[in-house]
Amino acid sequence: MRILLIEDDTLLGAAVRDQITAEGHSIDWVTRLDEAEDHLRAAAYDLVLLDLMLPDGRGLPFLRELRGRGDVTPVMILTALDQISDRIEGLNAGADDYMVKPFDLSELSARLAAVARRYSGNPNPLVTIGNLEIDLAAKSVRRDGRPVKLTAREWVLFEAFVQHPGQIFSKAQLEERLYAFDTEVESNTIEVHISRLRKKLGRETIETVRGMGYRLGEG
Repeated sequence: MRILLIEDDTLLGAAVRDQITAEGHSIDWVTRLDEAEDHLRAAAYDLVLLDLMLPDGRGLPFLRELRGRGDVTPVMILTALDQISDRIEGLNAGADDYMVKPFDLSELSARLAAVARRYSGNPNPLVTIGNLEIDLAAKSVRRDGRPVKLTAREWVLFEAFVQHPGQIFSKAQLEERLYAFDTEVESNTIEVHISRLRKKLGRETIETVRGMGYRLGEG
């Protein structure tokens, strides 16, 4: 997943960033709402983590405006506001989940995965595609009952296809998902990873859509 973190607490922000990166996701971290707005207009995110008290404003009006213009990107609120009325207001504003600080980072990871699965149309972490059995929560794949070892980069790309069946991903969109690994993405990186995934999972697992990109096949 590509995640946008909007959090001005540097200690918490760094901890969340490191946790999400360790999970193999790509994350952009900003500390102001105006910066968040620029990022949302420039890139497509799978999920937004939103603090409610930022230096240049409150998170709820920002969220309401986001929903008001038709943006359905999943949003999880991270805040110290712990009253029931605060939670109700946040969820009614369009949040998909609400976590009160301080929180456990492992629970954050689990909730992120659950929200992502709901938006992919499959809340079950176990997915079967042809002869492949995929556990999105455990980040594991079995082919004909045998485990298949994927690298972190291979998993990030394959997860995108599984969570968005039928969607065509351009080369640029797939490259964005690899930026979390702090290494330069070379011009042929995506082709190399797609080739390796096909060798491990089957040639028909990922289809090439000429002139457009790649999408999930039938395995």
